[in-house]
Amino acid sequence: MPTPAAEHTTDLSMVDFRAATAEHWRQAVINGDVSCVELTTTAITAAATLTRLGAFAEVDPDLALARASQMDSSLQTLRRSASPAAISAAAPLLGLPVGFKDLIPVAGMPLRLGSAEVAPRVPARDAPLAHRVHAAGAVSIGKTQVPEFGLPCYTENRIAPAARNPLDPSRTPGGSSGGAAAAVAAGILPVAPGNDGGGSVRIPAAACGLVGLKPGRGRLPDDDASSSVTNLMTSGPIAVLAEDAALLFDVMAGHRFTSAAAEDLAAAGALRTVQSALSEGLPALQIGVTTESPFSPELDIVLAEDAIVAVEEGITRLAAEGHHVQGTSHCTGTERFWPENYYEQFTALWTSRLGRVPVEDPEDLEPLTRWFLELTAARDTEQTEQALEQLQQFADAGEAILGPWDVLLTPMLGFAPPQVGFFAGLSPEENYRAQCQFTPYSSVVNVLGLPAINVPVHTDASGLSWSIQLIGRQHSEELLLALAAQMMRSAA
Repeated sequence: MPTPAAEHTTDLSMVDFRAATAEHWRQAVINGDVSCVELTTTAITAAATLTRLGAFAEVDPDLALARASQMDSSLQTLRRSASPAAISAAAPLLGLPVGFKDLIPVAGMPLRLGSAEVAPRVPARDAPLAHRVHAAGAVSIGKTQVPEFGLPCYTENRIAPAARNPLDPSRTPGGSSGGAAAAVAAGILPVAPGNDGGGSVRIPAAACGLVGLKPGRGRLPDDDASSSVTNLMTSGPIAVLAEDAALLFDVMAGHRFTSAAAEDLAAAGALRTVQSALSEGLPALQIGVTTESPFSPELDIVLAEDAIVAVEEGITRLAAEGHHVQGTSHCTGTERFWPENYYEQFTALWTSRLGRVPVEDPEDLEPLTRWFLELTAARDTEQTEQALEQLQQFADAGEAILGPWDVLLTPMLGFAPPQVGFFAGLSPEENYRAQCQFTPYSSVVNVLGLPAINVPVHTDASGLSWSIQLIGRQHSEELLLALAAQMMRSAA
């Protein structure tokens, strides 16, 4: 990562956005207490100071500061004719530094997809997600680190240093939004957009002790709205607090921000729901709990003790907020909660996606990626189609899995984030199996197309964070964010 020139750096004590909420920082900009250039400089300085975390594949101080300076000039003009609330409604992320994954095209910044096999290119225009976030006033300082093509659940590749977990830099921050999560967890960025095709927002959020929301299939206007089970990918926010995740989600979801009276800053759907839940509570919800993984029994899924403690803590916090929590076995009446042969079927779905990736020289690919390609080539077309058809039937009745519950609670990670290099040091087949055992509950939500959120609830003796996952019905993203805010408040 390039080191910013001296004129781009500031007091090294001012390098941690965790000192306040994203809402606080944007309000400070709107009120004139801090400038866009100052916040951008702070993020650039933090990124340069914490290069050992490998959060960024690329940082462009000049491009970021030019945009921030232009926004400060526009803001001076706006203040003459618009109220703070009107400015907030027009630019709800005003001045907030962000970084986009090196899978998302951003105008003027190299796009490498985390792969040595891909020749870097510099897009002339933003992808829709980046355009929407920029239009809300955010300032991109660079591209966050990803694994090759975003495939693994750890963030290591051959073109830049591995991303590391701020809670323990010897460990992975997860993936594929590992660089984004590391940047937020270290206070380099206040929030970050990620995307999630099998857990890529929720896994790094869990590894780094953050909130990470995966919206439901087709919920965001810039995502593919197809109901096909092959449509796994959606975009979601990563933040320290549920309130900040809600702010970013509102922008990503295209919610309309409206001017509020007096000096109040406007809030859209998710942020308003979260604020209301914290001040007035939520109606009592029916929460189901299962610790059965869809990868069982094909894989031996053994939960770490702290993963179980996190589930128990999550149940306690939900009950303390007045919600009714019950084990799923009380209602299903069956021994098997998930569909049969899920591991085999999902593997066929996950590896078949590589057919859409342009590959010129397989030898330049990571060993795991090459193995995925070999699996795809060796698999009979009829086998793949049958697996996809069975998963499609499962997804078409996706909400049925929730049965009588409003929300389903599962563990998130099976064991603590491993050391950097652990997965890559295994054979490709062992690597993939270990990743599934590390993340036993995330991919099935992408297959179902339902929304889900990671909520940190427990810190172990070594300082690592442990989370639970809440799965909701379609269009329940706001509710999930509100539940996360309640649960995190209960920790105080």
